[in-house]
Amino acid sequence: MVRTNRIQQTESCFSVSKPTIIYVGAPEGFEALAQTAAAADCIHVEAEPAVLAEALKGAHGLLDASMKVRIDDAMIAAAPDLQVISCATTGSDHIARGEVGKRGINVHTLREDGDLLQGITPAAELSWALVLACARRLPAAAAHTKSGDWVREEFPGTMLNGRTLGLVGCGRLGQWMSRYGAAFGMRVLGHDPYMDPWPEGIERTPLPDLMAQADVISVHVHLSDETRGLLSPELLADIKPGAIVINTSRGAIIDEAALLAGLESGRIGAAGLDVLDGEPEIEQHPLIVYSRSHDNLIVTPHIGGFSPDAVRVVCRRAAEKIMAKLEI
Repeated sequence: MVRTNRIQQTESCFSVSKPTIIYVGAPEGFEALAQTAAAADCIHVEAEPAVLAEALKGAHGLLDASMKVRIDDAMIAAAPDLQVISCATTGSDHIARGEVGKRGINVHTLREDGDLLQGITPAAELSWALVLACARRLPAAAAHTKSGDWVREEFPGTMLNGRTLGLVGCGRLGQWMSRYGAAFGMRVLGHDPYMDPWPEGIERTPLPDLMAQADVISVHVHLSDETRGLLSPELLADIKPGAIVINTSRGAIIDEAALLAGLESGRIGAAGLDVLDGEPEIEQHPLIVYSRSHDNLIVTPHIGGFSPDAVRVVCRRAAEKIMAKLEI
């Protein structure tokens, strides 16, 4: 699949007079790119490694709103005109940094756009949806009635009012979660060594204490060398019995083997995950295999930030950064 804007329909895909911008992601984002970068040749390609690699060979810029393709050094080396990569996401850990750094290619993410992101709430909303789905065992209950059964005693729910919500990361998404938790009558604890000033409505708590006290633990930190494996086997072993774990950030922030062990033993009551380490190659991922036969694990395909309204906004901003770099 290759989609082009109207300008490009009467011109060469790789015009000598216009810079070329490659796009991967949802159609709504491409519409925003084409409108913003009307002075460029904009090409929408499939999020497939071979397709993207071929398209990049003639590209000056890349707008990545997908994160499905790992962009390795070989791809970058084969794209001699590439000057800028702009991600319509807060993370960019799918992009190798060797060739990018060597050539001084700009890599932008939405982490640069704090003010814009304040009003972008789909990831927080999905996080809360996973809390509710785990607390009330919604997928299993819905499957139960689809099969023709009607036995509510098989699906006892957890009342959130009066329980404790623990937030690992108290930035933009963590603060939205604290508001949702407060609206449901929950006490809210938070751990974040970098928050200053500290947000109102969240009790600052050391991470081990948070893990031991919270009935629901929700992760909202960026993946880095510091946060990789942050929720370690030791911390998960001391989690409050029956706690719910939510992760819509990055899979590698949680030790997934320890998470699986906690689910299997019953120490962890349930988990709602929108991310997995190694995604999107997940067919034989141990957590996916477990989820096929257990209803205390819900996994969604990294849909947290995917809302057409939000996609248009963030892709427009990502496109502006490309335009600035290419001076068009």
